[in-house]
Amino acid sequence: MQFLLAFVVVAPLLGAVAALLPAPPGLKGKNPDQAVLRHGVTVTGAVLIATIVLTVGFDHDQPATMQATTDISWIPALDVRIHLGIDGISLPLLLLTALLTFLCALYSYFKLPAGPSPKAFVALVLVLESGTLATFAVLDLLLFFLAFEMVLIPMYFLIARWGGGQRQAAAWKFILYTLLGSVVMLLGILLIGLKSGTFDMVALATDNGRGLTTSVQVIAVLAIGLGLAVKTPMWPLHSWLPDAHTAAPTVGSVLLAGVLLKMGTYGFVRILLPIAPDGMRTFAPYLAAFAVVGIVYGSLACLALARTGAKGDLKRLIAYSSVGHMGFVLLGIATMTPTGVNGALFANIAHGLITGLLFFLVGAIKDRYGTADLDTLAGATGAALYGRAPRLGALLAFAAIASLGLPGLAGFWGEMLTLFGAYSPAEGLSRPAFRTFMAIGAFGTLLTAAYMLIVVRRVCMGEHTPHSRLSPDDRAPHAADGPEPSGAAGARPAATTPQLADIQTYEAAAWTPLAALTVLAGLWPAVLLGLTDPAVQKLLAGGKS
Repeated sequence: MQFLLAFVVVAPLLGAVAALLPAPPGLKGKNPDQAVLRHGVTVTGAVLIATIVLTVGFDHDQPATMQATTDISWIPALDVRIHLGIDGISLPLLLLTALLTFLCALYSYFKLPAGPSPKAFVALVLVLESGTLATFAVLDLLLFFLAFEMVLIPMYFLIARWGGGQRQAAAWKFILYTLLGSVVMLLGILLIGLKSGTFDMVALATDNGRGLTTSVQVIAVLAIGLGLAVKTPMWPLHSWLPDAHTAAPTVGSVLLAGVLLKMGTYGFVRILLPIAPDGMRTFAPYLAAFAVVGIVYGSLACLALARTGAKGDLKRLIAYSSVGHMGFVLLGIATMTPTGVNGALFANIAHGLITGLLFFLVGAIKDRYGTADLDTLAGATGAALYGRAPRLGALLAFAAIASLGLPGLAGFWGEMLTLFGAYSPAEGLSRPAFRTFMAIGAFGTLLTAAYMLIVVRRVCMGEHTPHSRLSPDDRAPHAADGPEPSGAAGARPAATTPQLADIQTYEAAAWTPLAALTVLAGLWPAVLLGLTDPAVQKLLAGGKS
């Protein structure tokens, strides 16, 4: 188990180095570019298999206990250790990261985004995977910071070199926001380490803030929380996200939404809740307020983009939806209750599955149409997905209703549990204030349903223009054709509507696991909650089971 966890963290990094080296003559094949893409699939596949074996070998009867631990002294002068371990909180995120990265590598093998050398692309994806996996596995604050920062450069280059329009500006905005947040976060980490005498996260969590004064905890939560809030992202520190998603290639958007955003919320749960509980209690009402503002703001932004004539970009709309969904995660954390925190962790995983699938689908639609502009996709020119690529349209509708929180799918449980947690927050927090936040969050779920259903209606069914609104000249060309065909007004009959390529085999291979897990998590939430709940209970109790 120790070897497996170390392998999971280090193997992608070694694979990235190997990807940049010249391929041995026997492995070059006829197409060196395809050879390096196969290398990416092989490495990420091996990491996924190792993570699955690690999950099977995990003691599910003791999910609150750190398992597969490695603890080696690295910098004795600062008491910095190479300390790795997993529990019921980190294991699902580890598995999600390995799965999404493998699916992205598989998708890229068949659909590599336009850009420079495939070698660089594969190496960057593998470095990104290593940094993300390390973030969820390390148990030393300084190592956590290094892993947290390790993902920034790969994502910057994926956006800047393989992205679409305005990619340079979006990449710079991403790196500047996250680096500035990280500088402040490092100061908070150093403050905790110097005042407590250790950077060991397990020891600090067990101490439960007893070795830190309230003022130190408040300063640490403010500093570390700002850095984590940028990465989450929390309103109003979110403005880098829509630009980054809009410009990023498909796999970049999937990894950004599916795993990178989870690093921020994981830091709140793993570091701030157990290590600085008094500081968190001070800032919890403000965190919850920002969270619910983000829920409503993200939904209103999506509604504005979805309306007819707004020229809204579908990728940008999904990016703004992430601001709202991550608001639910932050609201659950702010309640400081087992119910709320479990809901936040469940919503984390559900968002990774559903939004990862949505970005895959939007990327495929953009490849087929050449645009993600909603007005173009919904135009009355036979563009409706149900008529041109029915399986693609059906899967988009499925992902959209999963995102809006339909009961029976993964998106439902996280939102419901966070709202329940807000109804009865932890002792010392204002119950009237949190019930107000709960009501605002519940209103946000209605807004989410509204914009998602508008997207499904417009993109999958096409724009509907009432016959009476057309002028006689507009109606004349159709007079000889008999009755108006069903579907979008003005559309050509189905027999002459040009078809699009429907879901291809490689797309089905990359998307089916996400759809299946969305259904599984929705119908059987106990699988995930059985892992997280004991670990959360122990975390909030100060290391006591």
